[in-house]
Amino acid sequence: MSRYDFAVIGGGIVGLATAWQLTQQKPGLKIAILEKESTLAFHQTGRNSGVIHSGIYYKPGSLRARNCRDGKAALEAFCDEHGVAWQRTGKVIVATHNHQLPQLQTIFERGRQNGVDCSVIGVDRLRELEPHCAGVGAIHVPESGIVDYPGMCQTLAQLMVAAGAEIKLNTRVTSINQRTDCVRLLTSQGDLEAVQVINCGGLHSDRIARKSGQKMQERIVPFRGEYFELKPEAHHLCRTLIYPVPDPRFPFLGVHFTRMIHGGVECGPNAVFALAREGYNWRTISLRDVFESITYPGFLRLVAKNWKTGIGEVWRSLSKAAFVKALQVLVPEIRAEHLESAPAGVRAQALGMDGKLLDDFVILRHERVINVCNAPSPAATASLNIGKYIAEQALG
Repeated sequence: MSRYDFAVIGGGIVGLATAWQLTQQKPGLKIAILEKESTLAFHQTGRNSGVIHSGIYYKPGSLRARNCRDGKAALEAFCDEHGVAWQRTGKVIVATHNHQLPQLQTIFERGRQNGVDCSVIGVDRLRELEPHCAGVGAIHVPESGIVDYPGMCQTLAQLMVAAGAEIKLNTRVTSINQRTDCVRLLTSQGDLEAVQVINCGGLHSDRIARKSGQKMQERIVPFRGEYFELKPEAHHLCRTLIYPVPDPRFPFLGVHFTRMIHGGVECGPNAVFALAREGYNWRTISLRDVFESITYPGFLRLVAKNWKTGIGEVWRSLSKAAFVKALQVLVPEIRAEHLESAPAGVRAQALGMDGKLLDDFVILRHERVINVCNAPSPAATASLNIGKYIAEQALG
């Protein structure tokens, strides 16, 4: 039976960054990365919009705020050193109605407390930056950018293989048995043992955590984010990144416009309950996933509080006209004929028993297993710093 110092479950950017940080902090470790798919970065990492977040939204002092700022700097330095494509584009957060101005000011003050380079701007300056954008005020964040996250994952994988790590694709973990001196993992490719295990399983992280013996009431509830892409003739409508003022009741940022690192402009996402943890469209249904969600008290409380908002998200999913109308709030010139469908993503969102979506990172340890149970945005931006934090906990 193969035995390792560490087994990392999950080949997304958080898992890969954690494994890489282990090799940086203690060279010579024997590490296995277990990924159930045939390629790395298949789910959340490969399906996000590629934004490098600045940390402007997050509560000062939270894990999200601290890790985003330090992780952003580490990510940019890593990309420069290893030739991963990235670009500093800048970003505007736009208030489209006067009642949003107090929330805009709150975001600005959070950004300043977090050390973000940002400024409140008026309509004239907004039009200079984004001539086709409508708003009554905005925040300009010049340090925001975009990056090739799947390319970064491939680079991390290459570096780790060179350092002696093993990447095991098509390897699904089915059982976790903690012993006095190691953890035995039963996988679809056979058994292996590791002194410690790190669970970065994303959409399935709560299930993996419970397999390890971790007691937790929170549950991952999948929310699908659907996107459109602007056709080439409409690319001029967005120069940088255009975001709305987010609803403070939810951790989602609302539909926005994002320039992509390999060209083009993406529009979205919405946030609709997915009928499977890997449900990238309405046709993909998992009865197990649906049953787990609809019988979970936290989900029922969430629906009871926010059913009107939920119906609106579903309507935008089913109606392109409704989606276009939401986009027109920011860019009035957008028309349905400017848009073509783009791949959707599913967000691994942890939900508490009280019906509240967890808006910070949740990293729990149970004996020899560290479980990353909630890693919402900006986890990709912060991945190198999250990985450093986990590696320090594992080695400390």
